[in-house]
Amino acid sequence: MGGVLEGIRVLDFGRYIAGPYCATLLAEQGAQVIRIEKREGSEDRYQAPVAKTGEGALFLQINRNKLGMTLDPMLPEGHEVVRKLVATADVVVANLPPQSLSAMKLDYESLKAVKPDIILTTVSAYGRGGPYSDRVGFDGIGQVMSGAVYMTGEEDQPYRAQVPWVDFGTALHCAFGTMAALMARKVTGKGQWVEGALLATAVTFGNAMLIEQAVIKPDRVPTGNRGQTAAPVDIFRTKDGWILVQVIGQPLYKRWADLMGESHWLTDPRFKDDISRGDNGAVISERMSRWCAERTTAEALGILGKAMIPAGPVLKPQQTLDDPHIQAMGFFQPTEFPGAPKPAPIAKVPVWLSATPGSIRRRAPTLGEHTDQILGSLGYDKKAIAALRQKKVI
Repeated sequence: MGGVLEGIRVLDFGRYIAGPYCATLLAEQGAQVIRIEKREGSEDRYQAPVAKTGEGALFLQINRNKLGMTLDPMLPEGHEVVRKLVATADVVVANLPPQSLSAMKLDYESLKAVKPDIILTTVSAYGRGGPYSDRVGFDGIGQVMSGAVYMTGEEDQPYRAQVPWVDFGTALHCAFGTMAALMARKVTGKGQWVEGALLATAVTFGNAMLIEQAVIKPDRVPTGNRGQTAAPVDIFRTKDGWILVQVIGQPLYKRWADLMGESHWLTDPRFKDDISRGDNGAVISERMSRWCAERTTAEALGILGKAMIPAGPVLKPQQTLDDPHIQAMGFFQPTEFPGAPKPAPIAKVPVWLSATPGSIRRRAPTLGEHTDQILGSLGYDKKAIAALRQKKVI
């Protein structure tokens, strides 16, 4: 069979990650997704360019499996194209400010007037109803306002994660919400508005830390890479690199103490449970640092692996690509793109369904690659398409 979402049409007006990757997840499961962008190409097309025409690494990842068309929805003729597209669609995805949605006739009331059972999935930085709701923002806003950035660095230097986990987490939540809305529509026949927000995702991911602060007010301060609720949880230098070790729970801690060959780690009351070990984590990290410093990364990981203690190497990006396990697992699908010097390793959606697996079926579209095809399916003939192009609608 085809993908589980075969027959579902999604219009992707999103930009960057949170909206577009939500649509990507739907496309991976068989939905037809049409990416709609500016005539000259949207800004996210050109971030971190890897192709001669300027397409960037993020664009190649986020927009595989999609058809691509250009359109100026602010022109009257553009409004009409949007109306016709919406009439054929099941889902509209847009991470645009509310005023832009209204101006483009992509607000829920406008969409519902065209297609009563439409599902609108939107993403904002802050969510509706608060004093910051009119502000715009990127992934980093969620990171810094959730407490995560403060707790990640040192007291005098907070650190933002380079990986945009807030954006991707929001996309995952929105895809989940969109799938739930599609299931609800099967039962009720009605569409609905699915909303996500970057800040909501960030505080959700960091909720345990915030619960602890609200309930017992420990007023934690950052300790770099060292964990605070168990130990040893830290990044340690080896003879030739760095490794992360995470020991959480009494069984793992006993294995670690046995590996050190020092029984006092099991009898000292400072280390009686996870939270006590976290409170005294500097002492445990110092011992583990000495152990790691005497070994190469390979030696340390080999010993820790045999002891069934979670540990992994700190890898540079090229080392990640070259890692034998990552290669053996086939996490990436090499994908050609016009003008790129070599195939791009596109990460597949990292969940595997035994009967209905998703797949990467096509590369990301070049600018406006499927515009004529899509307009033709809406009833525009070659003359009408040429007229739209002359008027700079497409």
